[in-house]
Amino acid sequence: MTDTTTAPATTDAASTAPDTGSRAPLSDRLADVWIELEERLDRVPILRALAEGTVTIDDYRRLLFNLRQQVVDGSPWISRAASNFDIDHFTLRAAAIKHAEEEHRDYLMLERDYVAIGGSLDELRAGRKNLGSEALSGYMFTYADRPNPVGLLGAMFIIEGLGANRAAGWAARFQEVLGLADNQVHFMTYHQEADGAHTGDLQAILDSGIIDDAAADEIVRCAQVVARLYALQLEELDR
Repeated sequence: MTDTTTAPATTDAASTAPDTGSRAPLSDRLADVWIELEERLDRVPILRALAEGTVTIDDYRRLLFNLRQQVVDGSPWISRAASNFDIDHFTLRAAAIKHAEEEHRDYLMLERDYVAIGGSLDELRAGRKNLGSEALSGYMFTYADRPNPVGLLGAMFIIEGLGANRAAGWAARFQEVLGLADNQVHFMTYHQEADGAHTGDLQAILDSGIIDDAAADEIVRCAQVVARLYALQLEELDR
């Protein structure tokens, strides 16, 4: 998502923040958020078990069950964000619409993986979000309702970054430990390529020089919140 016409709108909190003088580049600030997220993910019980080789098929089934309840909300919140970009932010709106279209079937891949490892599709579709997923989806929809929600670039940095940089590694490790077939980890392996393309597009926007300081603050703050809430949904499996 990008805007080549006007500076993005920002919240009152960002616009009234004190001038900090020399600011670190946006890429460096987002890198710090990513490092903190990586450190937190290393402490998530199911991911620690995966790294240690003690993860079970029930753990993997639980992970997919919990992820699915939030994944189905991905395309809707992106679509809502698109509807809140005005005509002066046409490029952002067009990019969001394209992104929503690309992702609106993702949950179907996850459902196929779940059934392939012996899960019940009816039970999966009847599931509810865990505590972290509730918080994450609530935040995303609320933020998407803002006028010209440019801060969501920070959310995309986290979510697409996880797909591009971590999902395929998780899939390979699940296969190694549990002996899973490719059709049982397709949701994760698919996102390495798909989200890799998305992160490339996002990075081009962030490096383009069109993001002003206030918008950068919004992007970083949104990335911080989404990083914490994404980890929370992995910490709160089944709750």
